[in-house]
Amino acid sequence: MHLGLFLLGTGSHVAGWRYPGAVDSFQDMAALRQIARTAERGRFDMIFMGDNLYADPAAHPSYTLRLEPLTMLSALAASTTHIGLGATVATTYSDPFTVARAFASLDHISGGRAAWNAVTGASPAAAPNFGKLHPNHAERYAIAREFLGVVKGLWDCWADDAVVADRSSGLYIDPSRVRALDHDGPHFQVKGPVNIGRSPQGHPVVLQAGGSEPGHALAAATADVVFSVVQDFEEARAGYAALKARLPPLGRRPEDVTILPGVMPVVGRTDKEAFDKLAVLQGFVDGGNARQLLSDRLGVDMGGYDLDGPIPDIPLPDTYHSFASVMLGKARREGMTLRDLYNLTAAARGHWVLCGSAERIADTLEQWFTGGAADGFNVMPPWFHEGFEDFVGLVVPILQERGLFRQEYAGTTLRENLGLERPGRAA
Repeated sequence: MHLGLFLLGTGSHVAGWRYPGAVDSFQDMAALRQIARTAERGRFDMIFMGDNLYADPAAHPSYTLRLEPLTMLSALAASTTHIGLGATVATTYSDPFTVARAFASLDHISGGRAAWNAVTGASPAAAPNFGKLHPNHAERYAIAREFLGVVKGLWDCWADDAVVADRSSGLYIDPSRVRALDHDGPHFQVKGPVNIGRSPQGHPVVLQAGGSEPGHALAAATADVVFSVVQDFEEARAGYAALKARLPPLGRRPEDVTILPGVMPVVGRTDKEAFDKLAVLQGFVDGGNARQLLSDRLGVDMGGYDLDGPIPDIPLPDTYHSFASVMLGKARREGMTLRDLYNLTAAARGHWVLCGSAERIADTLEQWFTGGAADGFNVMPPWFHEGFEDFVGLVVPILQERGLFRQEYAGTTLRENLGLERPGRAA
């Protein structure tokens, strides 16, 4: 199986920073370097950083106060050797030339370990920071599809052998091996070429996390790795099979896309120890903060609803489709109250929470992996450092002993470690 680390400096739990001894800043490079070294010691495939483009003091602290992802990952590239480095950049509020150049640069800096999470940018709160209106869901995906095509086209402007650097002839760049893009589309006009040579991976790895129908279609057409939001094994297995089935008609193989559900593991040496840790975390949850997180995820102000009443009948929002669909589905299946749901949201922002002994957690991950629900997992530690060290020190060795996870890295690039082919240059 493959393992990614979803990195939030204060932990994925909204109150993870309050756990005794926890890291309490997402701006502490010494702590971030230690986390990266732990992930590499655990032979994780990649570190992944989500992002947002606005500051809300009531939101999760690591989304409100953080380092810019590409800058931070470039710094971490110098203190790591094998682990992949993935970051989110939204297509709605960026331009393709800059994104192509930035991720190609990170790929060169890291020796072939860069990954771009191409999201549309779900929250309209970012729009005023860029002086524009937030496009609707369909328009965001139309922009994203064109954006991705332009970025990949720019990465292909340079052939691998375009840089000659022949001292005797004086020829540095073979002009026949470099081409313009000359893209003229409904949303972008980009001439190219980008002013950086072809990256070590050919293309940096492309990540996607969209859970709506347009999101699944875009992922099937363009992604190398898909992050999914899950709560239920059978639902995850059905979603896994459905996405893999989309690939052959597009000329892609099932193994060309790696599917990693997000999971927040709370690990103990015994089940009781793990549940005691979770109880400490949940004891820090402030109802107002959790309600704010829930309102954000569901796209509806939940302030006027009875916390101990049934889940209200609300439509799926134009923002976080996958989170809302999974969370509302689980809540209605299990007869949750709104209070139950916001406690779940506080715990992992709508992701799957897995609490128990290291053996129990390894058993569950093995079931999902061998049962066709996942190719691995995007691990979301509730806090650092202990909350992550527990997983690396207790769960990873069990997975290795069972032959489910690598003992050593397969190669030096992220594509090699994910078992993905290096893309050739498009004609």
